[in-house]
Amino acid sequence: MTPEIEHEADSDSGIEIRRATHDDYEGVLAFTETIWDDRGGDYIPEIYHDWLEDEDERDEKKTFLAVDDGTPVGIVQAVLLTDDEAWFQGIRVAADYRGQGISRQLTEACFEWAREQGATIGRVMIHSWNTASLGASRSNGYEPLAEFRFAKPQPDRQAAPGTETRARVTNDPAAAWRYWTHSDARERLDGLGLAPEETWALRELTREDFDRFADETAVFAVEREDGLAGAAYRTRTYDREKDGETRTWAEYGASAWEDVDAARTLFAAIARDAADLGADETRVLIPETGQHVTDAAYAGADLSEEGDFVLGADLTGLERPESSDR
Repeated sequence: MTPEIEHEADSDSGIEIRRATHDDYEGVLAFTETIWDDRGGDYIPEIYHDWLEDEDERDEKKTFLAVDDGTPVGIVQAVLLTDDEAWFQGIRVAADYRGQGISRQLTEACFEWAREQGATIGRVMIHSWNTASLGASRSNGYEPLAEFRFAKPQPDRQAAPGTETRARVTNDPAAAWRYWTHSDARERLDGLGLAPEETWALRELTREDFDRFADETAVFAVEREDGLAGAAYRTRTYDREKDGETRTWAEYGASAWEDVDAARTLFAAIARDAADLGADETRVLIPETGQHVTDAAYAGADLSEEGDFVLGADLTGLERPESSDR
């Protein structure tokens, strides 16, 4: 068991940073239940109890709470994705406490915990519309790494590539990895893809990952007469309830392609795969570039309305951030 970071207080603010518990639910609900009402609300109140780490997970994740005289006023979770990659998520600060450095204190607690677990980099994802969090993340020590969006080809067992180019799609992890390593998409995404270990988290992809995906989920390699032309992998399927209806989603963690024809072939294979799984919806991570977004649209895939940013902090030599949250 690694050392705990418990009951630390900032000498200036009097804010205590400690591990969040199930008993803190009502306090967390009080400052999160009205966040982002115009965008469907915050997810933390719905998943809070499942989100917290169990005793046997305490070397893998930690949920930090900022407390003012017993009242929860901020929260964030740190997760170890690999031996040296940490992911930080769900940072929130109560409206009346913003601008007082609480996000900085929570971020520093995450950095310290992650270093103790052996992490050399920590990353966070911020929606592109959330300008306050983008600014706070930069002031807290993060640097921009990548931007992505989701393509959403409709599940369809009969989906055809609609191209005259002769191509086939295989489940060959070696071919998919080979294309991924040399693709512009990999460079644009800083080598990152959705992590199988944690939802809504990204980490560096490895050759071993592609072997694992080929065995456990699915890998897609677009092969043409003139060579490899695309790659993708499936991360997971999950159910989401909205307006009383449960929808099944198939999620694909990263994708790369050579041109629009290859994109059509790749998305058609994904559409067939999703339909075979009984999925109602898909989401396929693509780089947020003019080329990739317009290629996906040209290939007939729907797109999410906005992109998301991934920022990272080097934990090997990070200095204490000087500015506070916004």
